[in-house]
Amino acid sequence: MVKNRTLKLLIAFILISLPWLSSCRKADEKTVVVDMKERVQMPADNNRAGGTQPVRIAIAAVVSPRETAVYYDQMMKYVGKRLGRSVELVQRKTYQEINDMLERRELDLAFVCAGPYVNGHKKFGMELLVAPMLYGKPFYQAYFIVHKDNPINDIGELRGKRFAFTDPDSNTGRLVPTYVLAKMGEIPEKFFKEVIFTYSHDNSIKAVSKGLADGASVDGLIWEYYNEKAPECVRDTKIIYKSPLFGIPPVVVHPKTPGAVKKSLKKIFLGMHDDPEGRKILSEIRVEKFIVPSDSSYDSVRQMQDWIEKKK
Repeated sequence: MVKNRTLKLLIAFILISLPWLSSCRKADEKTVVVDMKERVQMPADNNRAGGTQPVRIAIAAVVSPRETAVYYDQMMKYVGKRLGRSVELVQRKTYQEINDMLERRELDLAFVCAGPYVNGHKKFGMELLVAPMLYGKPFYQAYFIVHKDNPINDIGELRGKRFAFTDPDSNTGRLVPTYVLAKMGEIPEKFFKEVIFTYSHDNSIKAVSKGLADGASVDGLIWEYYNEKAPECVRDTKIIYKSPLFGIPPVVVHPKTPGAVKKSLKKIFLGMHDDPEGRKILSEIRVEKFIVPSDSSYDSVRQMQDWIEKKK
């Protein structure tokens, strides 16, 4: 019974999402073929002659893969051009898959969420390279959202409702709401009628907008990005809670990455905002510049994880 209900919900979500996704695309839409089970390659004109191994860069599914490929296409080309190598954009459905690939050194670089960074750093020494600065700060927060016509104004009122998480390892998409509930003496599985995983923040926004979920916890930067660039995508949602700030999702490498490679990559990212071409690319995704982050910026994520673990 539960399985059938979940299947029906998934089918409804796919059908309803199609027009929403179309309406939220920007005027400069590009066509990029995406397969969640395989890597997404940059267009052929980005592949340089010669036998040099391409740089493999993974981007966690903060937004859905099609949107991610569009947003990061130009940045990947920029990095490849500066390195003199072709670039492959790698995507997977879950954050854990990206962490596993980096641990096995199947990637050169990864854009990850704060939670997976903390997990990867603990497990195999995942190393910070750079982090983006948006809206004047290298921090972000979770937004709890509901439909704008929903009278709910507090997470306590979501008891017995359907709630959307993004990824099992997401900080803003799962850890934060789980922590908030834990502080209330509750756990998601008992507090909510049903929990669904959407595997991207824009999918969670869609789920709330279309009534497939009563509430969701999303990356505030993603919500603000859509509110600024495509307000029709969030106009049917309202924010009922904003969490404290956390270290922003960073760009990471394997700890055994050669020093010269790390130095080259860091130089490219840290210099983007000083270069006209790089600055234009950053402006499209609302990144002001990249900075060198501190591991201590993610201590609050560790503290939430530890607190929840101790309460089990």
